[in-house]
Amino acid sequence: MQVSLQARHSDVTMGMFMMCVGVACLSINDAVAKQLTSDYSPLQVLFLRNLIALPFAIGIALRMGGTRALRSYRPVAHLVRGVVWVAAAFLFFTSLRYLPLAEATALVFVAPLFITAISALVLREQVGWKRWLAVLAGFAGVLIAIRPGAASFQLVSLLPVATALFYALLMVSARWVDRRESVWTLLLYLTGAGALLSAVLVPFVWRPVPMADLWLFAAIAFFGTAGMTLMTQAFRMAPAVVVAPLDYTALLWATLAGWLVWHEIPEAPVFLGAAIIIASGIFTVWREHRNGRRA
Repeated sequence: MQVSLQARHSDVTMGMFMMCVGVACLSINDAVAKQLTSDYSPLQVLFLRNLIALPFAIGIALRMGGTRALRSYRPVAHLVRGVVWVAAAFLFFTSLRYLPLAEATALVFVAPLFITAISALVLREQVGWKRWLAVLAGFAGVLIAIRPGAASFQLVSLLPVATALFYALLMVSARWVDRRESVWTLLLYLTGAGALLSAVLVPFVWRPVPMADLWLFAAIAFFGTAGMTLMTQAFRMAPAVVVAPLDYTALLWATLAGWLVWHEIPEAPVFLGAAIIIASGIFTVWREHRNGRRA
C-alpha cells in the first residue's frame, strides 16, 4: 500500500511538473506568434504552424497510441472541430497583433467559464448557483480588464474573449468524437484539419518566407506541439483539480515575455480583471471536481 501511495504521489508531482513545462512551451508559442504576426498574416502563421507540426503529431500519435491512433471512427467530427480550432487560433493570433501579450493571455482565461455556460445552456447539464456566480464574476473580471466605455477601450480587446468562446466550443465538441479514439488521435486530427482548412485560404494572404524566418515558424510548431503534448500527459497523470490551475502560470510567462521583448507593461485594471477571472476559473474547476467525486 505504501509503495502504491508513493507511486501515486510521484505521478502527481510529475503531472504538475509537466503541466508547468507545457504551459511555458505554449507561452513561448504565443510569444513567437506575436513576433510573426507583425510581418505575416495570422492565417499564414496558422497554416505553417500546423503544416510543420503535422509530422511531429503523427510521430507522437504512433509512439503513444500505435497505428490505432491514426484511425478515426468519426472523421466529420474532427473536421468540424478543425473549423472551430482554426477560428480560435486565427482570432487569437490576430489579437496578438494589437494587444499586449499578457492582456490577450489573461482574457483567454475566461474559456472555462464559457464551458460551464455552454454545458448548462446547450447541453442542459446541471449547474448550481455557486458555479453560475463564478461565471458572472469571471465575466465581471473581463469587463474590468477591457474597460468598455473608457478612452483606452479597443474593440480588438474582444478578440481574445471570442477566442475563449471558440476554445470552449472546441473542448465541448470533444464529446462528439468516438470514445474509442485516444487523445493522441484528437491531437493528430486537430493538427491535420488545421493545416488542411487553413491551406484553402492561405494563398490569398501568402507572403514569401525568407530563410531567416523559417526557424521562427519551426519554433512555433515545436513549442506548440510540445506544450499540448505535455499538458495532455499532465491531465493523465494527476487530477484535473491539481493541474488545471497551473494553466494560469501562463500569465506570468506572458507578462515577462511582453516586458522583455516588447517593453509592454499591462495597466492595473488588466491584472485586477485577470485575478478575478483566474479565481473564478479555479473555483469552477474545484466545483467540477467535487461534483464529480459525488457522482
